[in-house]
Amino acid sequence: MIKLKWFGGVAGWLLPAALIAAWAVAVQNSWLSSQILPAPIDIVRSAINLAASGELTANIAASAVRAGWGLLIGGGIGFLLGLLNGLSKTAERLLDTTVQMIRNVPHLALIPLVIIWFGIGEAGKVFLVTLGVFFPVYANTYHGIKTSDPQLIEMGRVYGLNRWQLFSQIIFPGALPSILVGLRYALGLMWLTLIVAETIATSSGIGYMAMNAREFMKTDVVVLAILIYALLGKLADAGVHFLEWRVLQWHPGFKRR
Repeated sequence: MIKLKWFGGVAGWLLPAALIAAWAVAVQNSWLSSQILPAPIDIVRSAINLAASGELTANIAASAVRAGWGLLIGGGIGFLLGLLNGLSKTAERLLDTTVQMIRNVPHLALIPLVIIWFGIGEAGKVFLVTLGVFFPVYANTYHGIKTSDPQLIEMGRVYGLNRWQLFSQIIFPGALPSILVGLRYALGLMWLTLIVAETIATSSGIGYMAMNAREFMKTDVVVLAILIYALLGKLADAGVHFLEWRVLQWHPGFKRR
């Protein structure tokens, strides 16, 4: 059983490891030009050099701050608005149609307008990330609240639960799996949006590091930036997965095995 659990923990990394090995072999045997895709060891050397100079840490920190603020603002507003529209039919009639209309406008298509509104400073980048994470959190929170089990709610009323008790003990726990799915989806869009946002005349961040490397044809640094985005995305997703494991033990799909 212990060996099986250990294998389950590393199984997800077997395919990436195999791809990296195949990549290294292809470059080593000149099946793949190093100008197209540098050898993995060259990317590791670039990472070490950039880390030693402090550039890598500074750029990751700058990207993390933008992503964090965008997630906090967009996710917070999406969560609260999803709760409001899910719980109140009046709010749903007044607000949901407008939100759905705005949702169908690709937020990255607003970049020219965002530059006019905010210039090329930090506010515009955070605004784009905010838009990117808002809609997944809103939609899944709203869906989770609206699909709460009506039989459980009726049972709660029979047992004399007030509105707050119904929400805190039945409606919100029932909606939590959907809310966390929205958060996982929002985290993916957060990094996707940030990649594009950091190409807009910025002087820090992982996207800036990649664009600057492109100017000097440093393919290894460009690939390094892409890999960092992938690792940060995986780390964020693993964080939400751990949160699911901690708070959804009552749910049959998340019981400890």
